[in-house]
Amino acid sequence: MAVAAASPDICQDIGNKNSVPGEPPAQEQTSLDIDIANVVCSFRARCHLNLRMIALNGANVIYKRELGKVTMKLRRPYCTANIWSSGKIVCTGARSEDDAKKGARRCARTLQNMGFQVHFSEFKVVNVLGICAMPFTIKITLFSKHHKENASYEPELHPGVTYKIRDPKAVMKIFSTGSITCTAPCVANIQRAIEHIYPLVHEFRGDEVVRGPRRGAAGEGNIDDSEEEEDSEDDEEDD
Repeated sequence: MAVAAASPDICQDIGNKNSVPGEPPAQEQTSLDIDIANVVCSFRARCHLNLRMIALNGANVIYKRELGKVTMKLRRPYCTANIWSSGKIVCTGARSEDDAKKGARRCARTLQNMGFQVHFSEFKVVNVLGICAMPFTIKITLFSKHHKENASYEPELHPGVTYKIRDPKAVMKIFSTGSITCTAPCVANIQRAIEHIYPLVHEFRGDEVVRGPRRGAAGEGNIDDSEEEEDSEDDEEDD
């Protein structure tokens, strides 16, 4: 399988290895786009943070006193940081693991500029959400009955099938339209989970669906580089 990565999308070519046994191998490969919709990461500042001071001196911040936290919105990369007084910070909304780390560092740098003795530590990616659209509809009722050990389908509660994978660790939501959402601890698990699920849903495929061009395909890469020098200072790790 050839894999080409292009943030925020990961293009997968699923070829002859997923052919149905007993049938002649496919002459053409199926191209699937995996859109990384959200990367959640966390780190610790290793110091006490005065939320009121951050709310008064920070830009694009909201002090949610009832929740005991401050939310700070960043751009380039776009993400939202949830800050607690204990020094724990969770960043959401990034479109890649690299952007998540860059956004976390930028948040730490912003707090340092406010006078806090922040030390960037214990960074980790907590959760990744990926979305993939199959080129066909899926007969999810038959699919759930055939894979009872891993799949659960309760149409009264949710319109999709919940499918859990142990290796790689991932949880997938499979919809009759052919759309699949996947939640996993890292991007690599998202890729492997899609590779795992494709031949299983292909067996229960319905009508073919013509998908439009993937999001960001037009004009992709035409990003203004005027702030590259500003971003470079965030790449140095604090002691």
